[in-house]
Amino acid sequence: MRAGGLVLAVGVLALVCAASIAIGAKSLPFSEVWHALFHRTAGAGGADDVIVVDVRLPRTVMGLLVGAALGLAGAVMQALTRNPLAEPGLLGVNAGAAAAVVSAISFLHVTSITGYVWFAFLGAAVVSALVYVLGGSRGATPVRLALAGTAATAALYGYVNAVQLLDAAALDRLRFWTVGSLASADLATVGKIWPFIAAGVVLALLIARPLNAMEMGDDTARALGAHLTRTRVLAMVSVTLLCGAATAACGPIVFIGLMVPHLVRAVTGPDMRWILPYAAVLSPVLLLGADVVGRVVARPSELQVGIVTALLGGPVFIQLVRRKRMAHL
Repeated sequence: MRAGGLVLAVGVLALVCAASIAIGAKSLPFSEVWHALFHRTAGAGGADDVIVVDVRLPRTVMGLLVGAALGLAGAVMQALTRNPLAEPGLLGVNAGAAAAVVSAISFLHVTSITGYVWFAFLGAAVVSALVYVLGGSRGATPVRLALAGTAATAALYGYVNAVQLLDAAALDRLRFWTVGSLASADLATVGKIWPFIAAGVVLALLIARPLNAMEMGDDTARALGAHLTRTRVLAMVSVTLLCGAATAACGPIVFIGLMVPHLVRAVTGPDMRWILPYAAVLSPVLLLGADVVGRVVARPSELQVGIVTALLGGPVFIQLVRRKRMAHL
């Protein structure tokens, strides 16, 4: 049943990817998309070929990577903290990336996404490590980690706001990034982030079994043979890799890592060995679907995907929280 559902989810993802390439300010017939992808001659081709290969294809690939990263990060964090409201910003990852980006723009005059992606990733990694230390290191508990992450997030976003107020150039450059967008995706940025996301995906899948044990409480997990400290460290490394790279490339996109694991859990049950693959497939479906909606509703302009996910995710998540059986892990 669950294996069949996963195959169906992959099929839905393929359809959404096709829609992401074909639909936009200018909708293209399937024959034009097929020609651009598989029959285009290097250095030749018309405007439609350029739209497909140079604009929409990188955007779709970015959506796949970022969606999978955010969905997996959310699922891992909910299991790690045993908090059904946990999301990738809880441990300060988004705030660390934002602080590093605003610092790079304001003080080092970095101007491109491919230029500051490394700063964003470094900021996410440093803040995740700091939160782990503040949360008690070897004695870290879900509550301590959540409190340390909340405190770090508040302090760092205060710093980001202060720098933006004092530096108009930083405010102007960050305005687009902080909304959360796939519009500026290109193959160079994809090439920079995919190794980090791939490593994070592999690491998340490897710790699925001990995360299952940790969801039942620390004492039960120890009795089942789970190594709590090692699992928490590996989980935080995985979240840092996934969320740090995704945030660096597209900005902080909300609700993907928060909502999708809840929806997945209703289908798979509490087994992380199924939740993680489902989340990795269905999160890009939601992200790319929201991106397509944003292109259509405001033609010839578009709404950024971060705005669309907030508008779609807010009411749905409220309903999920109100349903008691889905509000608890």
